[in-house]
Amino acid sequence: MSSDFEAYEQEFGTLTAEITNKTGRIPKLSGEEKTQLVLNVDKQLEEVRELLEQMDLEVREIPVQSRGMYNSRLKSYKQELEKLEKDFKRSRIAYSDEVRNELLGDDGSSSENQLIKLREERAHLLDNTEMLERSSRRLEAGYQIAVETEQIGQEILSNLHSDREKIQRSRDRLRETDANLGKSSRVLTGMLRRIIQNRILVFILGAIILLTIVLAIYFNLRGH
Repeated sequence: MSSDFEAYEQEFGTLTAEITNKTGRIPKLSGEEKTQLVLNVDKQLEEVRELLEQMDLEVREIPVQSRGMYNSRLKSYKQELEKLEKDFKRSRIAYSDEVRNELLGDDGSSSENQLIKLREERAHLLDNTEMLERSSRRLEAGYQIAVETEQIGQEILSNLHSDREKIQRSRDRLRETDANLGKSSRVLTGMLRRIIQNRILVFILGAIILLTIVLAIYFNLRGH
């Protein structure tokens, strides 16, 4: 499972390096080449988002005791993605201004105030979008914590159920042991009773034999 995560990490590193390089090149290009590069970076960012989703799923399959380390790494990758998206948005803003200036041509200087106003509105919208994205990430993090808490709770309940079954089996074995001890005790008591009875019989027989011998000697002596 961790090997899959590491493979995703390598792919993440390759994609982010390409995105960083291409984002830095956007303001330096023009025309169709710049348009294609913007579209290409946008596509790669989407691939990175999907990759992070796959990594998130992999982390959830990792045992709880090892999950913390992978969660920290995933969190840093998400922060890196946020930075890449911000850099790309700034790059796109600069790109949109340049395209607009190219379309306006010489009339661009007369529309400078409108461009400044549009740029401010665009920056404001960008800030709002970033706020919404942060709120969404907080909700996602809260949901993930809730899911992990639920998983931990389920594991604890499962362990408690297992412990309860072990205790129940131990109680059953103790009952069986008590029953066996009871049977053994009754057997030993019966054997001891028989031994005592046998000894009493031996003593009685011995006494009778002794008495017979004594009487025989007595009558024999008396006859003489």
